[in-house]
Amino acid sequence: MSIRMALVGNPNCGKTTMFNAMTGANQYVGNWPGVTVEKKEGKLKGHPDVVVTDLPGIYSLSPYTLEEVVSRNYLLNERPDVIINLVDATNIERNLYLTTQVLELGIPVVVAMNMMDIIKKRGDQINSIKLSEKLGCPVIEVSALRGSGLKELYNKAIEVASLKEPFRPVHSFQKRVEQALEVIENNLSGHVDASQLRWYAIKLFEKDEKVLDSLASKMKLPAEIQEAVTACEEELDDDGESIITNERYQYITSIIGSVVKKARTGLTPSDRIDQIVTNRILALPIFVVVMALVYAISMGSWTVSIGTKATDWANDGLFGDGWFVPFTADIDAWDEDSGAYEEATTVIDGFLAAAEKAGVDTSEFTAAREEGTLDDAMFQAFAAQTADLTTDVYFYDDEAGVTTTETVDLSHFEEALTVEEPDPTEYGTWVPGIPVLVENLLNSIGCNEVVSGLVLDGIVGGVGAVLGFVPQMLVLFFLLALLEDCGYMARIAFIMDRIFRRFGLSGKSFIPMLVATGCGVPGIMASRTIEQDRDRKMTIMTTAFIPCGAKMPIIALFAGALFGGSSWVATSAYFIGVAAVIISGVMLKKFKAFAGEPAPFVMELPAYHVPTRGNVLRATWERGWSFIKRAGTVILLSSIILWFLQGFGFTADGFGMVADNNDSLLASIGKTVAFIFAPLGFGTWQATVATVTGLIAKEEVVSTFGVTFPGNLSLEMAEHFTPTAAYAFMIFNLLCAPCFAAMGAIKREMNNPKWTLAAIGYMCGFAYVVSLIVYQLVGLALGEVAFGAGTIAAILALAAIIYLLVRKGYRPSEQEQLSARRSVSRA
Repeated sequence: MSIRMALVGNPNCGKTTMFNAMTGANQYVGNWPGVTVEKKEGKLKGHPDVVVTDLPGIYSLSPYTLEEVVSRNYLLNERPDVIINLVDATNIERNLYLTTQVLELGIPVVVAMNMMDIIKKRGDQINSIKLSEKLGCPVIEVSALRGSGLKELYNKAIEVASLKEPFRPVHSFQKRVEQALEVIENNLSGHVDASQLRWYAIKLFEKDEKVLDSLASKMKLPAEIQEAVTACEEELDDDGESIITNERYQYITSIIGSVVKKARTGLTPSDRIDQIVTNRILALPIFVVVMALVYAISMGSWTVSIGTKATDWANDGLFGDGWFVPFTADIDAWDEDSGAYEEATTVIDGFLAAAEKAGVDTSEFTAAREEGTLDDAMFQAFAAQTADLTTDVYFYDDEAGVTTTETVDLSHFEEALTVEEPDPTEYGTWVPGIPVLVENLLNSIGCNEVVSGLVLDGIVGGVGAVLGFVPQMLVLFFLLALLEDCGYMARIAFIMDRIFRRFGLSGKSFIPMLVATGCGVPGIMASRTIEQDRDRKMTIMTTAFIPCGAKMPIIALFAGALFGGSSWVATSAYFIGVAAVIISGVMLKKFKAFAGEPAPFVMELPAYHVPTRGNVLRATWERGWSFIKRAGTVILLSSIILWFLQGFGFTADGFGMVADNNDSLLASIGKTVAFIFAPLGFGTWQATVATVTGLIAKEEVVSTFGVTFPGNLSLEMAEHFTPTAAYAFMIFNLLCAPCFAAMGAIKREMNNPKWTLAAIGYMCGFAYVVSLIVYQLVGLALGEVAFGAGTIAAILALAAIIYLLVRKGYRPSEQEQLSARRSVSRA
């Protein structure tokens, strides 16, 4: 016999943790409303015939939010065999409000008093036996986090469900209200299921619009019902919904007084911490410092930057030439000799490139050098053509994190040719990286040039460029998971509500942005928790401004290549996203489509607790695995296509492989549209192609550079970008339209083609304007940019933004404001 259980509870009561414990699933656990915006199902462990449904967290069964609609419709229409109502024992009064409503549905209920471990730790007492008598249903003490009491809960729920007996609540309201409800029940009898009669009567008393519409399609509601409600409202001098709300809380208060005993009064440890971290003055600086530390540890160049060290190991070792086994290697000698050879190679490559530009044919010289047949006569012939040639060569210092420039001539070139490549086996045990192993394998089986290029430069080079940043991503996700699980991130939503409200946004808008730090898709989907349509649309249009996991490799790449691995680059990227949200909120609220007061923000702040290993590792892995999967699917395919486009083109001999990727199909495409980005400082075809492919997946930006810059990536980027241009490029790719998957989410949530195009267009336009201002004005101040048409355009753009920020906006009429309020939760 199949049994269906439904998990119902307030947001942040531990419901998803309970669902994971019951089913073995790995659903995301968060400390804010809206983590579960759709119902999820799983089989109860050890009971394959029991299906558990995890419903969205709700505060009531009034249909004001999407979560409440989803939960209520399921309970009313699907009628599960038993409801497990999770109650946060540390906030029992607020949680029992939903319990009183669930008990009226006529479905058997088992109340799970969660977080009882915290109650016992505080020294408080809850008499679950007496509470069970008061509620008229079983009450089981559990701790979903610790796993205690769960077996007893499962068994009791299965036992209650197996009885198949309709449930009738034991509590009643005051006599006058019960008289009105009795009149309504008598008139509804025979038109609704007998087990749901009480619930429908109460909803009609509250004038629930959805219930009124539903019943109106089945029957003509007698005038006696309205007369009974109106008479009761006049006698009690209040509206029906407020009367029922007050009755519920009076009933709950009477229960609390007899079953709960607190060991002490006053501030809890969480309250004392909140006096500091949510302080009006200190809250924001503390948040800035916390996030700066998170990015410094995961992406900075500090000694404590675990993420950067792990990523360097992955890029230089796993996806590079390889590394020494530490306990057998002469590291210092190897570093000195390999560094000298790398500098010599840089000089040789730079001088040969300059000779090519000067019209010297270097093909014979290069071929002889690679084959080891270069003789003195050949060198003298080459030297005669380049005797007066000089060029600037760029050197990147990994440890110092700086790029230096040196002018070299023929004498430097000749000296560099004498530096021999060190043999790793003479210095210790050398473990080759994946590219070396793959290259050796391809050579051993005699692969031709095309296949070798596809595998090495396309697949390994493109995908490896992205996967090399996985360690940094995992460290970042781990730290964010710690902050979420301990309860601090929920405080950030509360803090940002105070700030956002001044700019026309609700703290609920910040929740999708917190979720979006992992991936923009669930972040955009989390906007469903916002009741007002205008606020939801504005949140969707701005959520993608927050750097997601896919954008982190872009930040890490530019921070390492042009800013010495500075942690301020990553930190500033996060707060640029927040600033973009605020500026957009102010500007958009001035337009009629978005005008009006922001929706109220109500949420429970969880007690601080030590993060649990399971939750933290699960959240870290889910975000990290999503990143890795994209590298193995979308990015793999895109890297192959990019390799083909940058490796082939039309030459004098027809279509085929090109020696210089500047002559490739990809270069031709990029050069055609590169002029669009020239005012932003990155009008090269490589940067243009990377920006466009970033719309497929943001990781593609790094992958594209990995393919189009096949040599030393940091060195190549230093040659193509000035620091200001690099920062402008980074800003544009952080703020412009997100990846295709996120665009699809925008389309689903907007459910309107025009609004979808408007959202994508706004993000791209806003990103372009901000990048233009940064490059032109900052570059002018630093001497990187000369005053010209681009600077004038940047000044005009800045003036336009200022005007939109300070101008008077549209003011909705009283009728429009009243209509908007009716659509908002009255919680």
